[in-house]
This record gives sequence, structure tokens and C-alpha cells, in this order.
Amino acid sequence: MKKERTYIAKNRKALHDYFVEDRVEAGIVLTGTEVRSLRENSAQLRDCFITIRKGEAWLNGVHIAPYSNGSIFNVEPERRRKLLLHKKEILKLEQEAAQQGYSLIPLSMYFTEEGRMKVEVGVCKGKKLYDKRASIKERDAKREIARSMKAKNH
Repeated sequence: MKKERTYIAKNRKALHDYFVEDRVEAGIVLTGTEVRSLRENSAQLRDCFITIRKGEAWLNGVHIAPYSNGSIFNVEPERRRKLLLHKKEILKLEQEAAQQGYSLIPLSMYFTEEGRMKVEVGVCKGKKLYDKRASIKERDAKREIARSMKAKNH
């Protein structure tokens, strides 16, 4: 039986503001106290983004709260963190992000079955205001259908 991923944080705002064209799973370089803090579910992906510099992918703006028992070993909560990807994946992401209107956005952070920390990176294109309105309208329609089905079954 396959075990579910243990999600630490999801970037719901990104799914509202962007169309996700492609998704890639990446590892992340962390210190010991950061991993312990993440096991306590203390991370925030709200206004973060990914940059590629000198053939390396970097995660910027992710807030990982300091570990409560970390003392002097805690690091800065919003420091840049390196993403672990193959060279070909980095080149592909860099080419896709170079297109007009595309960005690299972290969509979620989670632990795998083996206990490794992963980040799901999305190649995203920004939505216009009317696209956001359409998404909201679609979500509300689904909610209404679910409500009426629930009422019908009871």
C-alpha cells in the first residue's frame, strides 16, 4: 500500500494567480534545524519565487520559522535555499522561464515516503483579471453542485 505525501505547505495563491504549464519535483538543501522546524509544519510559500543563476536554481522568499529548540543553530528564516535538480532540468526550466510572461513558482513543499524534503516547482503563466474571475465562478459552481448533491442524498 502506497503511503501519502506529507504536505508541509501549499501555495494556493499561486494556483489562483497563475496557469501551471509544467511541474517538476526538486530537492532542497536545508540545515538540520530547518528540517526539524518543517516537521512541526512551520513554513510559508506565499510570496516566493525561483531564480536560476550560474546554472543553479535558488528558492527565494520562503519563510521557514526558526526551530523552537534550535538556539544558536537556527539560521535566517527567509534565506535563499538551493534547489537540487539535474543540469538538463535546470536548462529546461531556464528556457521555459525566459519566455514572455512565464515564472518559476514553488507550488508545494512535502516530505516523501523516505522522509526527504521536496519542492514542487511550477512553470507558470500569469492570469489576467478576467481569468481569475472565471476561476472563481467555476469554483463557486462546483461548490453549488456539491451542496445540491449533498442535500439530495439526505
